[in-house]
Amino acid sequence: MEKVYIGIGSNIDKHIHIPQVLKELAEKFGELQVSPIYETAAEGFSGDDFHNLVVGLDTDISPPEMRQYLRELEAHHGRVRDSKNQYISRTIDLDQLLYGKSKINRDGVHVPSSDITKYAFVLKPLVDIAGDMRHPILNTSFAQLWEDFDKQNVDLKLVE
Repeated sequence: MEKVYIGIGSNIDKHIHIPQVLKELAEKFGELQVSPIYETAAEGFSGDDFHNLVVGLDTDISPPEMRQYLRELEAHHGRVRDSKNQYISRTIDLDQLLYGKSKINRDGVHVPSSDITKYAFVLKPLVDIAGDMRHPILNTSFAQLWEDFDKQNVDLKLVE
């Protein structure tokens, strides 16, 4: 079994899609580690605020199988992927951030995800549930990466 971390985001009917996706993930994988939810403004386009969180789960399916499962779950929730524009509103966005300590960049699987060090809305919830873990490439704890993160323009609001 491998520990997998998945970033979840939504800005369309987020109060419906996020709880439903958490339920479906728990039904398939069992107990989940669930971070707090953070609200952030849409980045790169004008749209409703996003809710973002990270979940950890244990699985024995392969990284490509996980990627495929996440894409199917997105489609089930009405997510339309437009390869020309990643800066659009979405019902649900599911990104495989980590797959154990694996370093993979093939067949559409990119772990660890570069989003971890790029976006506060990915790194902070990951720190909340796996702060002591180390980035598989940088060999730095996620907590340290957050401490070093440039927070000058970060606007994360904890959703209660």
